Amino acid sequence: MAPAAHIEVGSAVGGEQSPLSVSALETESELRDWIALLKPRVMSLVVFSGLIGLLIAPGRLHPVLAFAAVLSIAVGAGACGAINMWYDRDIDALMRRTRNRPVSSGRLKPESALAFGVLLGCASVMVMFLATNAVAATGLALSILFYVFVYTIGLKRRTPQNIVIGGAAGAFPPVIGWAAVTGCVGLLPAILFAIIFMWTPPHFWSLALWASDDYARAGVPMLPVTAGARRTRVHIFAYTMALVLVSFTPWALGLAGSVYLAAASVLGLGFVVCAWRVLRDRQDERGVSLSQDAPAKACFRYSLWYLFVLFTALAVDRLIRG
Repeated sequence: MAPAAHIEVGSAVGGEQSPLSVSALETESELRDWIALLKPRVMSLVVFSGLIGLLIAPGRLHPVLAFAAVLSIAVGAGACGAINMWYDRDIDALMRRTRNRPVSSGRLKPESALAFGVLLGCASVMVMFLATNAVAATGLALSILFYVFVYTIGLKRRTPQNIVIGGAAGAFPPVIGWAAVTGCVGLLPAILFAIIFMWTPPHFWSLALWASDDYARAGVPMLPVTAGARRTRVHIFAYTMALVLVSFTPWALGLAGSVYLAAASVLGLGFVVCAWRVLRDRQDERGVSLSQDAPAKACFRYSLWYLFVLFTALAVDRLIRG
């Protein structure tokens, strides 16, 4: 066959795409929107902390059941994301950071996102119950209900303490992972809950500082909007110091060893330095928009690595100690 006779699927005369090619592109785009509903980046941290809770728990869980447990945590987190996008579609449309989300942009119908989220939430709890136990399934259900009704519906639009209280929703995964193995809640996962709870405010307020114009435009009472940048910086530094102190608790109680202590010390020092730079920054007070390289953005990025590395160090430490 001559080379000229070779025509790729989806090509057409005059360089136009065939209906088959257009349909495939539309299907791929819609699939990406459904995946975006799950907030994959947020989900990754939730899944990771849940996996750490499972790994450090005493006892063993069959690999298939462990996979089902982690998958249930991921799907439950995705359900929260979908329901959040359904409920917040009006304010998402007003913010540059979120206006291109599938629901706020109009690419997906709100009722479809809601149904998708409710279905995923129910399925995740059911699978967790069948694969592990009632304690883990109850913890997962509580985390979903807390995120949807307490944070998204109850707090986010009403109080600048939304992140402080609502942070509990994201602190459940290590407790759920531990409970999936043991059928109960222990001291160590409770401490991990406290670490994530204290980590959430400086993490999210750092984001809120350089996105404060968006929140003000949408009428969301984030701390920089209601109390100003200066007070927000003070809060970030104060919560960071409290977080570092709490992070030493596993070692102080004999639940972790030198590997974890070294990681907590180095990572904690780095976080304090980032928070100090945020505290000392003044560019937004001079009427200059925070740049992408501003201390607030750097602190936000560091906070993500902080939690990943700290929890990894804990898992490694527990493995070494047996």
